[in-house]
Amino acid sequence: MKMASLLPSVIFPLLCLLISNLEISVAQSVGVCYGRNGDNLPSEADVVALYKSRGITRMRIYDPNRATLEALRGSNIELIVDIFKSDLQSLNDAGKATEWVQNNIRAFPDVKFRYIAVGNEVHPNDAEAQFVLPAMRNIQNALSSANLQSQIKVSTAIDTTLQEGYPPGNGVFSAAANSYITPIIRFLAENGSPLLANIYPYFAYVNNQAQIQLPYALFTSPGVVVHDEVTNLDYRNLFDALLDTLYSALEKASAPDLKIVVSESGWPSEGGDGASVENAGTYYRNLITHVKGGSPKRKEGPIETYLFAMFDENKKGGNPVEQHFGLFSPNQQPKYQLNFS
Repeated sequence: MKMASLLPSVIFPLLCLLISNLEISVAQSVGVCYGRNGDNLPSEADVVALYKSRGITRMRIYDPNRATLEALRGSNIELIVDIFKSDLQSLNDAGKATEWVQNNIRAFPDVKFRYIAVGNEVHPNDAEAQFVLPAMRNIQNALSSANLQSQIKVSTAIDTTLQEGYPPGNGVFSAAANSYITPIIRFLAENGSPLLANIYPYFAYVNNQAQIQLPYALFTSPGVVVHDEVTNLDYRNLFDALLDTLYSALEKASAPDLKIVVSESGWPSEGGDGASVENAGTYYRNLITHVKGGSPKRKEGPIETYLFAMFDENKKGGNPVEQHFGLFSPNQQPKYQLNFS
């Protein structure tokens, strides 16, 4: 048989596989964070069932809760698992890190761990800051010893207070953050891990309403709002501007190819300025659609993003809005009509 006659039978299945993989990548780009800071939340088994029934294929949890991990067995839900700030110092001991991986990762071979977040929003002046990178290294070494280093990536989750600069092309890490974050970035680049970043246009808007208009924060601006003269790029929404400011900071930190995973982003339904069911629903719907593509600086998509959060959490302290970020009420009823796939 001639080679030319074989080409269609070879190329067509490969093309179908490529398209299928692309569809899966887009469909799986949005996850949801599952916090448990409430006294009226569903059982862990019911939560996992709700994720599956709604087609949510990725989850972030904030500690390796045993009941949650048990419920996730065989679910095929990809997982970010956090390590508490309070545990970071102990994990500077290599033996403790190996034990942590054994008890919380290797003990659950039928859970699809994707990332381990070694600390969430640790700031340079926090007492725990000195323990973050050594803990990351020890967890990485423990994963490598278990031959899991290519399957599970080690990172840490930062917020946007570590960056500064306007427009996005002028983004840099602040002087206070630079000595803390630069070695972490180097570690991530060396190990092929992404940087996890919690990005909240809501808080940027609320803290600067004199200069930021609500439509820019909600993805509803009718046209270009910011023209970046540094990069000659145009911005129609605040999410892209915050994300690309961080990409500019990474470029200046000699990590231009480092991927950012948006490990939290959300909008509250009550409790403060701009917090309403209408605004939150608009934000979540537009965010889900938007992250199927890229940002002006990183046009290739999707942007791996985790919505915050699955439920309203009535035990969260601080700003009253913190209790009202849920996509669902504790009775599992949706607050918004969202299509996660």
